[in-house]
Amino acid sequence: MVVIVLLVALALIAAAFTVVMLIVATRRGQLRPNPEAVVLGAVTNFFDTLGIGSFAPTTAWLKLRRLVPDRFIPVTLNTGHALPSVVQALIFITLVRVDPFLLAACIVSAVCGATLGAPLVLRLPVRVVQGVVGVALLIAATIYALANLGMMPAGGDALALPQNLFIIAVVVHFVLGALMTFGIGMYAPSLMMLSLMGLNPTAAFPIMMGACAFLMPVSGLRFLRSEGIDLRVLLGITLGGIPAVLLAAYIVKSLPLVGLRWGVVVVVLYAAALLLRSALTAPRAELPATDTA
Repeated sequence: MVVIVLLVALALIAAAFTVVMLIVATRRGQLRPNPEAVVLGAVTNFFDTLGIGSFAPTTAWLKLRRLVPDRFIPVTLNTGHALPSVVQALIFITLVRVDPFLLAACIVSAVCGATLGAPLVLRLPVRVVQGVVGVALLIAATIYALANLGMMPAGGDALALPQNLFIIAVVVHFVLGALMTFGIGMYAPSLMMLSLMGLNPTAAFPIMMGACAFLMPVSGLRFLRSEGIDLRVLLGITLGGIPAVLLAAYIVKSLPLVGLRWGVVVVVLYAAALLLRSALTAPRAELPATDTA
């Protein structure tokens, strides 16, 4: 029953987000997707479904190609990848078994954290956003390297957690939800934490994907109000991402990803260096990103 309620709620939130995004894009004359963003969304969401993650490589490409201003990178990540993440969550919540109460509690906690974090992202100075995203990329590169070296936690066989670990998991997902709005991906830290607690890593997938799928359109509804956001890029990532998720989940299912991860490490580190240099060398007196209704 809990899972059914979550799936229905997720579908309604996704529908509302889609309607609002299309209305805003129509009003601003940005209904034509950016072709480069379509390819970017397809590639990043394909490998995201297979376990690479989409935020770090998307951030690197957005920075290297200057598709959006640095201050709008977190906004673009959370809105552009929202609907592909919903598709992922619908697949994994349906197919993978996990304690439904742990699933629901972590999702609600992450959404609450994102609700707190979203307005902060829109008001922070550009250099702060650049610094946070740069550090996030360094963390992502480290996690990719640890995965390739076999140093990630193996996890256990549990499908549920005892009460004390249950509470810790919920609290941590609140923090991860807030950090998600800054462009810090949730998949890897959520998977690491739940695996260390003894949860079966496969059972962690619906939790981390479900949390992202709920919080991204919820925070995205606020982000869409920002006048500086480029709807053409968002629509491109979305339109490329959804079929790529379905292809990866139902047809490809698995690939040898070690070499790809090392390539991502190099690109992500380079993008992180550019962002951190921008944050350190930018003028101190900067206006924060605006939040316009």
